[in-house]
Amino acid sequence: MLPATWKKNDRKATVLIVLVSLVVFAAVSLLSRQTLKVQIGFDPHLFAKANAVINSMVAILLVSGLIAVKGKKYILHKRIMLTSMTLSILFLISYICHHLFAGESRFGDVNHDGVLSAAEKTNAGTARIIYYIILGTHIPLAGIVLPFILFAAYRALIGEYEKHKKLVRITWPLWFYVAITGVIVYFMISPYYN
Repeated sequence: MLPATWKKNDRKATVLIVLVSLVVFAAVSLLSRQTLKVQIGFDPHLFAKANAVINSMVAILLVSGLIAVKGKKYILHKRIMLTSMTLSILFLISYICHHLFAGESRFGDVNHDGVLSAAEKTNAGTARIIYYIILGTHIPLAGIVLPFILFAAYRALIGEYEKHKKLVRITWPLWFYVAITGVIVYFMISPYYN
């Protein structure tokens, strides 16, 4: 195992992790419902494509990090996981930008008028139900997993590896699911971008 990188301060870490998690949740909740009517000089859906690429990279890194730690390559594992966290921060910024500049897209809205007609609903069929089931699990889990990720990272950085492992048993599958379903959501909704 690696030596601790940070000094233990559970109270300060807990306050900081809860605060960061609440600020991120509030920012995503509030800003994703706003649309800025400005020309940014490029297709704002490029942010969504970047999000899918980032989520794909995070999923690959999560598997790589798991393989590295199982192989007792702890420095490599640490670097991979910190890279995953950094990419997740970039994802968050890109996600907010996408919603701010592109607005919401509705699954099945072929004519991009923001209203789903009966014909559009019929045309979307069961794919629409599958999309909303995936989205309905993806969004809450994305919000829930953030403090777990931060607490798991904190436990590793202070050298409490047994507590880190316990947290990761919950965190890793959730984070991986969120990353994979983020890519699936993108591929399902992107045909309906205007």
